[in-house]
Amino acid sequence: MSWSAPARSGRRPEDRVLMCAVSLPDVPMNTPLLLDRDGAIATLTLNRPASLNALDSEMIDALITHSAALAADDSVRCVIIKGAGRHFMAGGDIRAFGDQLAGAPSDRRHHFTRMVEHMHSAIENLQRMPHPVLASVHGAVAGFGLSLMCVCDLAIASESSYFTSAYRHLGLTPDGGASYTLPRLIGLKKAVEIVLLGERFDAAEALKLGLVNRVVPESELHAATHQVALALATGPVLAIRNGKRLLSQALSQSLSAQLQSEAQSFGACTTTEDFAEGVRAFLDKRTPRFGDN
Repeated sequence: MSWSAPARSGRRPEDRVLMCAVSLPDVPMNTPLLLDRDGAIATLTLNRPASLNALDSEMIDALITHSAALAADDSVRCVIIKGAGRHFMAGGDIRAFGDQLAGAPSDRRHHFTRMVEHMHSAIENLQRMPHPVLASVHGAVAGFGLSLMCVCDLAIASESSYFTSAYRHLGLTPDGGASYTLPRLIGLKKAVEIVLLGERFDAAEALKLGLVNRVVPESELHAATHQVALALATGPVLAIRNGKRLLSQALSQSLSAQLQSEAQSFGACTTTEDFAEGVRAFLDKRTPRFGDN
C-alpha cells in the first residue's frame, strides 16, 4: 500500500490524512499488541490490560514484527505507542520470571540474556525508523515501560501517570535501552538516582526532567496525542525524517561531522516539493499544504 496526497484543494491537512484510512484485517482483542492505521498514522496498543500491559514473550515478538514492518513502510508518517486499559506498561511479566526460579542459575542467565537480546531488536527498530514515534502514556510507566517511552521521539503523559525504573526492586539492572536514553535525556546524575533508588515520581516531575514533552488531563490525552500525530503526519516528510535522524546522531558525532550532515540534509530538502510549497506559502502569506513527494 502506498500513501499519496490528493490534489491541492481547500482541504485541511488533517483531511488528507483521514482520506487515506487503511482497512486492516480483524484482529482478536486478546492479541498482546494491536496495530491500527488511520491514514499515515499507525498506532501500536499494548494490549494486556488485565496484567497492566506487562511484557511477555508474545508481546515481545509482536513488538519486533510490527516495529520492523512499520519502519519499512514508506506510507507511514507517524507511529503512536499507547497502552490499553488503566496503564501504559508496568514492566515485565513477573509471574513468567517466577517460572524460571526452579532452574539452575546458569540456565536462568542464558534464558534471560537471550530474551533481552531478542527484545532489544524492537528498541532498535523504533529508534532507527525514519518516522517519528510518539508515546502516549497514562497510569503506570515502569520498568520496560519507562524504557519504551524513553526511546520514543516524543512523549505525552496524562496527569495520572507515574514513573519508576523499578529494576532494583527485583535485583535487576535496566533493559530496553534505559541506561542509554536516560543519561542523554536528563543527565547522568539524575539517571543514576532514578535507576539506583527506583523511586516513583509523577507526571509533573517527568515534565520538569524532560522525560515527557507535555502533560494533559487524562480526559484530554487521546485528543492531545492525535493533535501532535496529525501535525507530524501532515508535515514536510523529508524534513521531519531528516530532523529525527540528525538529532538522533548528534551526540555521537563531532561538530564537523554534524555540520556536514546538516549541509547535506538541507540540500536534499531543497529538492522536494515540500520545500517549494513552504517557500511559496511563506511568500503568499498562507499556511503551507505539504504533501507526498
